[in-house]
Amino acid sequence: MTEKLPARDPVREEQIAAWADEAERGYDVAALKRRGRPRIGSGVAQVSAIRLDPELDAALTERAEAENVSRSEVVRSALRSWLSNAS
Repeated sequence: MTEKLPARDPVREEQIAAWADEAERGYDVAALKRRGRPRIGSGVAQVSAIRLDPELDAALTERAEAENVSRSEVVRSALRSWLSNAS
């Protein structure tokens, strides 16, 4: 199923027929295995929730936008740097 529909829209008979036709033609299994989030590091990544004050949250967003990366990447980079400097 390569086409995504908004959750609020009902699925039409034409769309069901198109999906059935696509399935009957077969799928590229290798392409399907590439779907989803890429691995980070050596294994499956864990989600770690943190609480940020509004100013720190805004600074995080600003830095991520300036670097053109995700907020998560900024946090990972900062944490790696802090841990490598720990004594």
